[in-house]
Parts: sequence; structure tokens; C-alpha cells
Amino acid sequence: MPEGDTVWNTARALQRALGGSELTASDFRVPRLATTRLTGWRVLESAARGKHLLLRLRDPAGADRTLHSHLRMDGAWRAYAPGERWAAKPAHLIRVVLRTADAVAVGYHLHDLTLVPTARESELVGHLGPDLLGPDWDPAEAARRLAAHPDATIAEALLDQRNLAGIGNLYKSETLFLRGVWPWTPVKSVPDLPGLVSLAQRVMANNRGRWLQTTTGALRKSEAHYVYGRRAQPCRRCAAAIQKAEQGERVTYWCPRCQPGPQTS
Repeated sequence: MPEGDTVWNTARALQRALGGSELTASDFRVPRLATTRLTGWRVLESAARGKHLLLRLRDPAGADRTLHSHLRMDGAWRAYAPGERWAAKPAHLIRVVLRTADAVAVGYHLHDLTLVPTARESELVGHLGPDLLGPDWDPAEAARRLAAHPDATIAEALLDQRNLAGIGNLYKSETLFLRGVWPWTPVKSVPDLPGLVSLAQRVMANNRGRWLQTTTGALRKSEAHYVYGRRAQPCRRCAAAIQKAEQGERVTYWCPRCQPGPQTS
């Protein structure tokens, strides 16, 4: 499930594969861009903004454009060598293929795939809050945005990308566990919001450059998380059974003893 660090790592992988290169072919498999051809365009930069990926390009006439994609829950980009088998996901999920002389980038199940003038990027990502892995990261501003919704649950507020950009179900659940906060606590009742978001940023930043998302520090997948993905397993701190609640497509994990609700506090 892509979160901010996954998108950051993906952007760096595309930068290594395509950065500075000229596109020799493109194939869009979405109706909006089906007739678009990027042959001869140069890849200037691959960047992440929260969960959005921005591939900045320059066309042969010198105009700068951005190919925007959102990974959501199931999107992915993969880079291959020419002639290498594309094995990441089924072929029917491919939305775009970009080729250079030395690499092939394949976008699977991408959402909101759009090509816009780079000067208009803000129309796509300008609504986002401070990016946990971006140069604009500002814990005070993130806390201010959270506090502007005092009656929202803290779990919901952390997932709202307008408050802070990059957190998904994993880092939400793990951060709240580490702070001992019950996920349904109203924002107005959460102590030290700047400290909470600063911890979330540190935990996510520690995973830049690797695909394993660890919050415990362990580099074995079975030991990487405190609560996320561990329903009914013993809490690593108190041995209570980890709980799970589904909220539509979203899910929360928590320890009922380390993160007590009002009825158990």
C-alpha cells in the first residue's frame, strides 16, 4: 500500500532510470491521453508530493510539462531494462509505458493520470498540507491544520492529506501506538499535536531509500511493525491482543491496553 515514503522511493527510482534522458516512445492506455505522444521529450525530474508523483518533462519546443499520477492504494511504477520481462503486475493494469534508450518505465493501475503545464502543478497538489518528506515540511503548520478540525477523530485527521501529506493507514496506526493515543480520540483532546506529527515524520523519514517500511527498527518483515497488520497478535509491549477496525477502504490497528479508549482509561 503506497504511503509517502513509497512514493518518494518510487520517484527516486524513476529519476535514476529516466532522469536527463530523451523519451524514444510512449504508450498511454487511458482514454484522456490515448493519442498523446512524448517521443523526443526530455525527462527533467521525477519528484514526489505526498502520495502524488510528478514527472517533469520538456517538449522539443522547450515547454515544460508535468505528467502527474496518484498511486492511491494500488498504483505502482516500475523501471525495467530494455528487453526485460515486465513482471510487476498483470498487463491489463498498465496505464502508461515510457521508453528511453536505456530504460522502460511502466505505470500500473495509476490514478488521475494527467499531463499539465508544469506551471499549473499547484492546481493538482496545491491543496495538500505540509509534505512529511518534502522541503516544505513544517510541524507547526501541520498541527495548526489538524487543530482546525477539533471534533474529527485523530485517525481521520491524520489521513486527510489537506492537513499533512503522505500518511496512510500504516503510519497512522503506528504513530498513534507510539504516542499511546486511542485512534478515535477527538483532535481537540490529543496532547502535543506538534510532537505527534514530528514523530510521524521521523518514522517515515527513517524509511527513505528502502522499500521495507519498518517502525520498530527491525529489518525482518515479520518484526517491522508494532500494530499494523498484526490483528489478534500480542502487543510487543504489553502482550494484549492487537485490535483492528475497518472504515470503508481504510483500516486502523491499535492496542486496547497501550491506547485505551475512554471506557477503559
